[in-house]
Amino acid sequence: MRALLSVANRDGITALARDLKSLEVEVFATDGTRDHLAADGVEVRSVSDLTNVPALIGGQVKTFHPAVYAGILARRDVPAQLEELAEHKIGLIDIVVVNVKPFAPEVGARLVPLEEAIEMIDVGGAALLGAAARNSAGVAAVASPRHYPQLVSELREFGGVSAEFRQQLAADAFGAVAAYHAEIAAYLNQVSGKLFPGRLAMVLEKVEDLRYGENPHQRAAFYRETTHRSGALADATQLQGGAPSFNNLLDLDAAYRMASDYTNTTVVICKHTDPVGIASHDEVLEAYRHALETDPVASFGGIVAVNRQLDEATAREIGANSYEAVIAPGFSDAARAILGEKTGLELLAVPPNPTDGMRDYGIATLDFKHVGGGLLVETMDELGLDKGQLQVVTKRRPTLEELTDLLFAWRAVRHVRSNAIVLARGAATVGIGAGQASRQVSVEIALRRAGDRAKLAVMASDAYFPFPDGIQAAAQAGIIAIIQPGGSIRDEMAIEVANRHHMAMVFTGRRHFRH
Repeated sequence: MRALLSVANRDGITALARDLKSLEVEVFATDGTRDHLAADGVEVRSVSDLTNVPALIGGQVKTFHPAVYAGILARRDVPAQLEELAEHKIGLIDIVVVNVKPFAPEVGARLVPLEEAIEMIDVGGAALLGAAARNSAGVAAVASPRHYPQLVSELREFGGVSAEFRQQLAADAFGAVAAYHAEIAAYLNQVSGKLFPGRLAMVLEKVEDLRYGENPHQRAAFYRETTHRSGALADATQLQGGAPSFNNLLDLDAAYRMASDYTNTTVVICKHTDPVGIASHDEVLEAYRHALETDPVASFGGIVAVNRQLDEATAREIGANSYEAVIAPGFSDAARAILGEKTGLELLAVPPNPTDGMRDYGIATLDFKHVGGGLLVETMDELGLDKGQLQVVTKRRPTLEELTDLLFAWRAVRHVRSNAIVLARGAATVGIGAGQASRQVSVEIALRRAGDRAKLAVMASDAYFPFPDGIQAAAQAGIIAIIQPGGSIRDEMAIEVANRHHMAMVFTGRRHFRH
């Protein structure tokens, strides 16, 4: 039995080589792997001993030779192929252990020029893995160190590798090759400015299996984008609590996205991916209190997201309520100690965004909706608005204080499911209406939640008002200013109602549906 080793990730390779040799497996290795093993006191044979040709073109051509590929691809159950190998004095290769140098982390860590990126591509390793996986009927294609223990165990127990394990290894090897090539394609598409290529390849690595999906009868797992670089949920470290459920992960992601969308200190309380309350303040504690005031009842069992380190005082008040999880960039030691007493509470810390020069590429900048037989793919819904783009359409212009609240509410409303209405005052939500078929009903829900706090508050709508009845209801409840995209054939009616009630109203010319 013979094995060929060529690895960029050298974790566990020395122990594997020793085990293979102890099991009387003849081991060959490419130069870099062979030198590493020799430094650890393990001598193996060179690939050149198989090919009788030295490594060429700066080491890029080492294994592209019939003595290697014929030994891998020959079917053990086809006598004519075995006779052909014997005629040319080529031996079989039964185990191929290969992993390529990661591509995505390198081109994501800095702005890598195209010529340099091309030089980073490992053609030989991917080809070896593909060949070994194709002939899984007789060859073990080992693409990851995580497979080494079972490989050695089966060799010891059975004197070979079981057909079932070879098939599993082949699937993993083809997955590794596909992911590697997809990462390269994603980089090249980005360099060429192609946002929606003819074939869109996704590269995801499994983080963990989940207990179940949205409901207990559904199976689920959590995957991470390999081309992703920004600090986000997939990069978080869990500090306490049980593994988050499928639904909690959805809410954690939604909540942290909302909080991170604000540059000021902001707290978000989220439930079912919609905000229950959002507030910004110089102090984390005050931001939390104002977010909670939006709807203390609906906040029960929700997710709390903070875009600053969580301090002791805020942790104490959070701990006095019932939440599923808290997510933040960090937690003070005192905050950890306080929340540590809530054993069922999940705490997640998200690392900061990388330094300048790092970037997302591939699918990290895209959003997806699953439909039958395919995916709808779009760019992320960015805010894309500054004060200069606002069009005041009423006789009264908003005051500076009103404008500040309008912009706060406009940033919030794009995170709420359509039809979406957000009422805000003092950089805090006071009422939210979400996910209704009628915009009027969303207005009524938001006003009902706000109660008396609607007086002197502002209102944001993610799309235009098809009828002015929502504006009329808001005016009667005390709303003093409105921000909306505009664009309805009845805009003039909406403006007339706003003018009649001495309201200020601005159009953004940009809607923010979230279905």
